[in-house]
Amino acid sequence: MKNSRNRPLDFVIDKLTNSIENSSTHEVFDTEVVRMTLKNSTQIKKLDWQFDWKKEIKDSTKEVYKLTTVNNPTIIQGLLSIEDKQDHIFMHLIESSIFNKGKDKVYLGVPGNLIAYACKVSVEKGYQGFLAFDAKTALIKHYEESLHATHFRGLRMFIETNAALFLISKYFKS
Repeated sequence: MKNSRNRPLDFVIDKLTNSIENSSTHEVFDTEVVRMTLKNSTQIKKLDWQFDWKKEIKDSTKEVYKLTTVNNPTIIQGLLSIEDKQDHIFMHLIESSIFNKGKDKVYLGVPGNLIAYACKVSVEKGYQGFLAFDAKTALIKHYEESLHATHFRGLRMFIETNAALFLISKYFKS
């Protein structure tokens, strides 16, 4: 079930927060990231998401994670699909929930939180935080500035150790 082409990602880093932040009240909510399985994939309502997340969950080469608030673990704030490449983590998909997109989004910090988690996985596996992904051309500069990601070539970008450790420290307290 190998993917011959990686889809370029087009998420926007709205704000690097220390968790997720309500966009109107600025209240901060503690979050948790939990692995999705086929069993709990019923929480994903197809109409609320751009991507086919159940297909991602069924792909044995990938791990899918959901971001929720600690106080409300049944409402998914965002989803992440990553793959262990044995020397780094590759991010296949990332998506904020429908209510966390656009100018009227409820929470800020969802994509940053999920990317920090992927970097954390990379550190835990001994890959020094290295995270790779393919970006849409128009967003390469945005990722360089907001995530301190490095443009490798073509659409490929990566987050190296220092940038990864910064993101991890921002979102995850030891």
